[in-house]
Amino acid sequence: MCLAAAAQVTLAPDNIDEVLSQMTLKEKASLVVGAGYKSMLAGITGARVPVPGAAGMTRAIPRLGIPAIVLSDGPAGVRIEPERRGTEATFYCTGFPIGSLLSSTWNADMVERVGEAIGNEALEYGVDVLLAPGMNIQRNPLCGRNFEYYSEDPVLSGTIAAAYVNGVQGQGVGACIKHFAANNQETNRFWNDSRVDEETLREIYLRNFEIAVKLSQPWTVMASYNRLNGTHTQQDRWLLTDILRGEWGFGGLVMTDWTGKRDTPAQIGAGCDLMEPGLSSQINELVRKVRSGDLAEDALDTCVRRVLELIVKTPMFKGYEPSLSPDLKAHADIALEAALEGIVLLENRSAALPLAPGSMVALFGVGSYQLLPGGTGSGHVHRPYVVNLDEGLTAEGFGISEDVATKYRSHIDKNRPRKTLLSGMLGTSGAPEMELDRAVVEAIADDADCAVITISRQAGEGGDRHLEDDFLLADNELPMIRDVCEVFHARGKKVTVVLNVGGVVEIASWKELPDAIVLAWQPGQEGGHAIAQILSGRVCPSGRLPVTFPADYFDLPSSANFPYDYSGRSTMAGGGRDSDKDVRNVGYTEYAEGLEVGYRHFVLSGSTGVSYPFGYGLSYTTFEVSEPVFTGDSVSVTVTNTGSVAGKEVVKIMNPFLTAFGKTRLLHPGESQTLFLQPSML
Repeated sequence: MCLAAAAQVTLAPDNIDEVLSQMTLKEKASLVVGAGYKSMLAGITGARVPVPGAAGMTRAIPRLGIPAIVLSDGPAGVRIEPERRGTEATFYCTGFPIGSLLSSTWNADMVERVGEAIGNEALEYGVDVLLAPGMNIQRNPLCGRNFEYYSEDPVLSGTIAAAYVNGVQGQGVGACIKHFAANNQETNRFWNDSRVDEETLREIYLRNFEIAVKLSQPWTVMASYNRLNGTHTQQDRWLLTDILRGEWGFGGLVMTDWTGKRDTPAQIGAGCDLMEPGLSSQINELVRKVRSGDLAEDALDTCVRRVLELIVKTPMFKGYEPSLSPDLKAHADIALEAALEGIVLLENRSAALPLAPGSMVALFGVGSYQLLPGGTGSGHVHRPYVVNLDEGLTAEGFGISEDVATKYRSHIDKNRPRKTLLSGMLGTSGAPEMELDRAVVEAIADDADCAVITISRQAGEGGDRHLEDDFLLADNELPMIRDVCEVFHARGKKVTVVLNVGGVVEIASWKELPDAIVLAWQPGQEGGHAIAQILSGRVCPSGRLPVTFPADYFDLPSSANFPYDYSGRSTMAGGGRDSDKDVRNVGYTEYAEGLEVGYRHFVLSGSTGVSYPFGYGLSYTTFEVSEPVFTGDSVSVTVTNTGSVAGKEVVKIMNPFLTAFGKTRLLHPGESQTLFLQPSML
């Protein structure tokens, strides 16, 4: 090969094969191995990179005109460092609602708008590929990463994910659906073997990915950490080549999740194109394996070609100059609108909500003054601000009982978390719940018109949730709810509980105590405004549950095969180990429930033991839905607002499982809309 001649070739969309033919073996190997952690750690090390705080980059080959492209996390917003050395400018990104709330909107158009806004921020900050959406099935309520995911149902999950991808990629930025596949727990996530029969795998854990691939053609797919029936997904040719490419027609790039060195040649051979974050030793290994004949150079060439095909689509390659100033105000408005559509009204006895205008509200619970807008880990976003519930209620014209507010604010100030290297990048939890003396409740109940209690939960990447003090109420939370309800009810005053949570919690044992329960999820940076506008009645709640709330955790078949009582090391900081391979639910997890995931169990078994079913949600108005009319491949239904308040309604076609859904526009009293739904035939 004449390198002088090769230097005259520079990458273009129409000469990929020519460029490939001019690459040295080491250059090929370097292109399929990421550039390491230098982008993510740039804020600490001072490394000069295009986007400090981004998750990773590819490697440039300047002599062939091949630039490095930037990859950034982004399920609830772009995750990059908000401050940079050498400038006083800030680079905050909008904190959007978590995935569970986005799916609670049941509104693909709304989610596409969220994707557009996130994609635009990625574009204007110099990001080429957004590592989102996360779309694994919420198999069990205790998965620590459920807040990033959409649903227990593959049709809802796949459709919402496709909308997100279409929004992002409409901005000229790539999306990466993840984590492919059967990645449903964080415990020992690098090594856990998900043991799933093929029927269940295809119907539940692959179907959502298939829908997203066919409806949105994402630029990239991320292979998950875990094993699948004994083989790491990152080196599973049946999964990555036979299914994803052969059966579904996926034409993009597959990358690893952020994994240390594994069997890199086996990953290449399986059709995994890009190793992230990347180690120099992987480059050397690939070169050795090709030269020894243990890895066919044609297999490496196939992966290199896919990397090049990705690069030529990116803003970086096209010479786009990021403005570094996306319209954060406009995007905050979209975040607020999405939060309003995804908040779910679970209880509303005796019309406790909306609150009377101008009411004096006694706010209890740390979360009332320190809202948790999202989870931790790669789903964290460095946002410019968070609107707390007390601030949102004040903006809506309500009074706040300052005596109790002062106590909570003082408690929060005394319990600020100490930031570490990881927490600075990946987020921290809020203050612990404050012990509440009943005498304090008695002292303010006479002057307040009503009470609102916020219950908060925080989870994140690298560890699963637990039953005690997490799925179940903590020891100081149930007395708080009971005391506030007893004291306020004795005076004829209403109590509302707001759930500021990332995943399912137990409600059945205490839901009769308050008058109203509002599931706010983790609603992003505008959360306080969104919750307050629902409580005030300015907006009629229209969110519906994307997941079942069981009466008891052990009513779910998956509870028998999930590490709910495991207290092993977190995997976020490199824990988890292959030596645990024989430990049930740690080294391996049997998906013995088969198809009976979430609401499917209750449908198939005939059991009615749920606290709130899949698709449930109340409204301040009423709707009449006509009988569905089936015409060819579509279904039409007419929805009429029969109440006295403008609102939106969700329509689901169940046969017996979800096949199609849609949401109306805002319908005023007496107004109708006909929805045309397209059942998923995949």
